[in-house]
Amino acid sequence: MSNKDIYKSLKGEFLSADAGSLQKSFARHLESSLVKDDYSATKLDIYKSLSYTVRDRLVERWLATQQTYYDRDVKRVYYLSLEFLMGRVLGNNLVNLNIVEECCSAMHELGFELEDVCEQECDAGLGNGGLGRLAACFLDSMATHEIPAYGYGIRYEYGIFSQKIQDGYQIETPDNWLRYENPWEIARPEHLYPIQFYGRVHQYKDANGILKTEWLDTQGVMAMAYDIPVAGYSNNTVNNLRLWAAKSTREFDLSYFNKGDYIKAVQDKQQSETISKVLYPNDNIFEGKELRLKQEYFFVSATLQDVIRRYKNTHDTFDCFSDKVAIQLNDTHPAIAIPELMRIFVDLENITWEKAWEITTKTFGYTNHTILPEALEKWSISLIKHVLPRHLQIIYEINRRFLEEVARRYPNDGERLCRMSLIEEGGKKELRMAHLAIVGSHSTNGVAELHTELLRSQVFKDFFEFYPNRFNNKTNGITPRRWLKKCNPELSKLISGQIGDGWLKDLNELKKLILLPEDESFHKAWRKVKVDNKQKLADYIQRVNGIQVDVNSIFDSHVKRIHEYKRQLLNVLHVITLYNRIKNGLVDNVVPRTIIFGGKAAPGYHIAKLIIKLINSVAEIVNNDSKVSDKLKVVFLSNYSVSLAELIIPATDISEHISTAGTEASGTSNMKFALNGALIIGTLDGANIEIMKEVGNGNIFIFGLTAREVADHKRLGYNPHGYYDNDIEIKTAIDMMASGYFSPSNPSLFMPIVDSLLRHDQYMLFADFSSYLRCQEEVGKAYNNQDDWTKKSICNVANMGKFSSDRTISEYAKDIWDVESVPVNLDGSCRLTL
Repeated sequence: MSNKDIYKSLKGEFLSADAGSLQKSFARHLESSLVKDDYSATKLDIYKSLSYTVRDRLVERWLATQQTYYDRDVKRVYYLSLEFLMGRVLGNNLVNLNIVEECCSAMHELGFELEDVCEQECDAGLGNGGLGRLAACFLDSMATHEIPAYGYGIRYEYGIFSQKIQDGYQIETPDNWLRYENPWEIARPEHLYPIQFYGRVHQYKDANGILKTEWLDTQGVMAMAYDIPVAGYSNNTVNNLRLWAAKSTREFDLSYFNKGDYIKAVQDKQQSETISKVLYPNDNIFEGKELRLKQEYFFVSATLQDVIRRYKNTHDTFDCFSDKVAIQLNDTHPAIAIPELMRIFVDLENITWEKAWEITTKTFGYTNHTILPEALEKWSISLIKHVLPRHLQIIYEINRRFLEEVARRYPNDGERLCRMSLIEEGGKKELRMAHLAIVGSHSTNGVAELHTELLRSQVFKDFFEFYPNRFNNKTNGITPRRWLKKCNPELSKLISGQIGDGWLKDLNELKKLILLPEDESFHKAWRKVKVDNKQKLADYIQRVNGIQVDVNSIFDSHVKRIHEYKRQLLNVLHVITLYNRIKNGLVDNVVPRTIIFGGKAAPGYHIAKLIIKLINSVAEIVNNDSKVSDKLKVVFLSNYSVSLAELIIPATDISEHISTAGTEASGTSNMKFALNGALIIGTLDGANIEIMKEVGNGNIFIFGLTAREVADHKRLGYNPHGYYDNDIEIKTAIDMMASGYFSPSNPSLFMPIVDSLLRHDQYMLFADFSSYLRCQEEVGKAYNNQDDWTKKSICNVANMGKFSSDRTISEYAKDIWDVESVPVNLDGSCRLTL
């Protein structure tokens, strides 16, 4: 019997998803893969065995997907991101395979509860926040819509740090998510690529007088591939996420052996593997900067070698490269791929500069994710020269040719040349990575309408004038499979019971909810789902934080990365003001409120970490004051993650998205909350504006300055002290912080925050404070009318169709990548590797 015949005979077991087949696979893996029985198996073993069981049902689809792409010679999308915040995989795969109920039944019959088993999985925290989570949603949507696509990133041994709160302070501990191995990944040692650093450049002319370049005397490390399957929803497509791990080369520095220092030689080998050890650190020290740059080059170099290897399987020349390959840069972190592809083409493949540049620019697309000047990535020229000397030469040549084009179009405009140059002159020469990404790609997109308009009119105004057709908007989105079906199963079931489940692939189907007659029983069921979700979160808060909260209070959530521009401080000022009003009897019939904070601060970001301490210190006072504790509670939930978000979001009544207008590129948590029936309180920033247009002004709470008004305030001279002098509630809140009311053992603890607000208030908290308070009062009044609140909640869910990542990906595919869906059929054949 041939291997193919054997495989076909096993096909039924691998694809069947009835409870009996799942149980057989589970038992086989428990015994054969994990060498355990009913008596010795741990909870982790049960999780692993079930994961292998589910993975079996992906394998044939996985192989068939790749075979289909080869057979049809399709154009493929390569999504390069330094972060992929995937979260837990088991539950998501059960949803996309449509076997949640079957698996639940199978495990229950074996004496296990599926929810408990899923809890054993570690979050794959390979990202800091929204950037990595967006990448994960995009992978889901690309597979669901059958786009031939691959994700590429780094297999960090340690992901985003684990956050603990001690005495109100954030404490970072390592996140060793691979301690117990990852049952979803497949090691691919056959895909091992050399990556070079340092060294020198040697140029010479060959026998034909053609200039040749060699990169010599480099130090090397190997990149080894690990693959994770990404299943589409209710189809046969299983795309691939390939993550690179650094491995040492086989060569040793013989000089150490000659000196008898074998240990030093081994240590150098181990040091080379640190590149993929940890999600990139803060870049406020030189060593951190060098490691970060090496991480960026490491993963793009390995990726491009892999992409070219795959392309060469079916093509002898590079004439069709950009017709078969689309590479999307998720922010500037992978932008070093542009000079790297040029180096491969020119130095290794002997393609002329002109042709290489034409192919390169047609291949790359660039997504910008920030408009904050301090967040636009720059690299020291001296550092690039040290680590990547050949790439610096290529960058200089790209810049020379580009500035010649600019000078021809705008003669005698030296200031414009300086503004547009890839190299920023000054005290220290730096490479502007965003400029490199724009010049080296055929598309630059923002991620919300306001964000894109600010890119065109302010941040990259010169480039928009030079390349007007390259700039476009692709408003972000979220996958409804994880962010409604998986995280809120009861609401999902209620919705599908009314309108069917077509919304899982076409989120615009949710608009049918608006057409339903006003059915009080449906509204009552809607409210019950929310209360049940609030009870789950309340139980978690009681168990983890030891705080009892009222499920009938407004659950007011502000969960996201802790940063000054996201204005958790504005929320704290509201908490203090509300506390004072209640304590002093200044409000009648106050609606009880539970204010929930969560998020991590960068380890080196002192003010952000002090904000976390302030939140916890305010919570300590508020929650223990008997005059207010039945009306107001403040909770900080530590170690915010995808899994914790899946608990918080379905339970939330009002969600805070209150960044200073003009600072948030898009935001996607606002979409997740609205999709789960929470109402938004926010500024006219990022995607809030587009959400408001979809749900209507009466179903969202908007306050504060517009982006234009913020710019006008700054231009005319913003004086925060004037607000402090003239607003008694601002003054009272700030004075309480300054006097040590919330830190009696260390009265000056929060003075850095106080001084920052009074002297600068960079993100204009004071200017928006009174508007924010009035808006919060409106929230309380609206919540008192539960019938009307329920209608608003349903309206939010019904109008979230635009914010599906499926829509976003369809726009990328049509407008930027020029790719089409490729359905996958299962015929039992599998010949090629990934």
